[in-house]
Amino acid sequence: MTHTKLTLIASLSLAAFAVMPAQASDDVRPPAAVVLAAGNVAPAPSAAPAGPSYGLQDLLAMAQSTNKGVEAAQANVDAANAAISSAQAYPNPQVEVMVGRLQGKQPGVTSGNAPTYAITQKLDYPHQRSLREDMATRGLEASQAMRQGFRAELAARVKTAYFEVLRRESELQAASEDLAMTRQIHSRARLRVEVGEAPRYELIKAETELLAAQKSQQTAELRVNQAKAALRQQVGGAMPAQFALDGSLGQAPEVPPLPQLRGTMAASNAELIQRRMELERARLGVDYQRSLRWPEVAVRASTDRQPDNNVSQIGLVLTIPLWDRRSGPVGEATAQATQARSALEAREFELAQELETAYRQYEITQSQVTALESGIVREAESALNVAESAYRFGERGILDYLDAQRVLRGARNELIAAQFDLQVAAIQIEKLMSTAPGTTPAGLPSSTIQNP
Repeated sequence: MTHTKLTLIASLSLAAFAVMPAQASDDVRPPAAVVLAAGNVAPAPSAAPAGPSYGLQDLLAMAQSTNKGVEAAQANVDAANAAISSAQAYPNPQVEVMVGRLQGKQPGVTSGNAPTYAITQKLDYPHQRSLREDMATRGLEASQAMRQGFRAELAARVKTAYFEVLRRESELQAASEDLAMTRQIHSRARLRVEVGEAPRYELIKAETELLAAQKSQQTAELRVNQAKAALRQQVGGAMPAQFALDGSLGQAPEVPPLPQLRGTMAASNAELIQRRMELERARLGVDYQRSLRWPEVAVRASTDRQPDNNVSQIGLVLTIPLWDRRSGPVGEATAQATQARSALEAREFELAQELETAYRQYEITQSQVTALESGIVREAESALNVAESAYRFGERGILDYLDAQRVLRGARNELIAAQFDLQVAAIQIEKLMSTAPGTTPAGLPSSTIQNP
């Protein structure tokens, strides 16, 4: 009879607790989950987002159109394009006008004004002109590669910030579910203590876990706001302060095999292309400085108008490199070419190592995600269900229940972190390919390295 009364009291107390308002000790933000039955937690319907919703492609397009760095890179390309026009321009002529007066000292010599007019036109050697044009063209190609590299780097930063927000939102959802489950554990522990079925320390332990869950939920919410602020900083001021994101952190990107990536990076990496163009420009600069050892040729025509006659002349003006053999400029250009070649070779080796590291990191994190999704998280969920059932029927204490919940929480957080690391590794590989929105690296199929 006593056991029947205790069971009835527990049932009535549980029903009353379901409609009671939250106590003062539980004064926190409502969780993102509701309790349906004993131990079963389901996500609550989320409220409408306070602001527009953006996908990854929307953010990339917005960043490429509003970021000031893109405008600066484009201005650099325009300047390099203008340098080609400067290299193609002909030298300007020199016009001389001298005013004088002829004063006759002998009888019969006419006095009067005697002005002199002359024009000098410098002539270009054909190979010097072509060298200047080639140097300017290499400069334009280097500027275009620099712009492409900046766009790819900007896209990588935006994608990293985008997946950072998705990661923090996943952590917030997990923390909210943990808070809801911990509240449920707290309510059961309080009922068991009130009816005398459990010692007081179970309620103290449950209250401690509840406070920790509340703190974790608040911390996760703060990290979401921080991640959104960082994403807005990368995209630009056109993005509103309040927004939501479309996408999933768990959709794994596809990455081609490492040998294919090596060939693609060697052909399409913007930094390598830029350094190759700078090396070609430096080599052309050596040839150009050597070509300046040739005498400079100019055509000069002049006329002297005297009071009683005119004198007209035409001829060539040669600048003979007798004392200055351009040894200094030639030596400087040669050293710059050597420096450019060494920098290119060193960067090729460094980027190859970065690609190797990023690809190995991608493989490791992919294995971790697979192991967590297929085994560890599911086993932790099963262990929690078993511990919950045992606790409900009095076969296990609250410590076993809380330990099982803690294991599931840790496994779930590890899965979220591994999914984020997988996305970051793929982003790093894509950055090494110098892939910007709307472009596909040479030799790389358009279906590879795709993100949600």
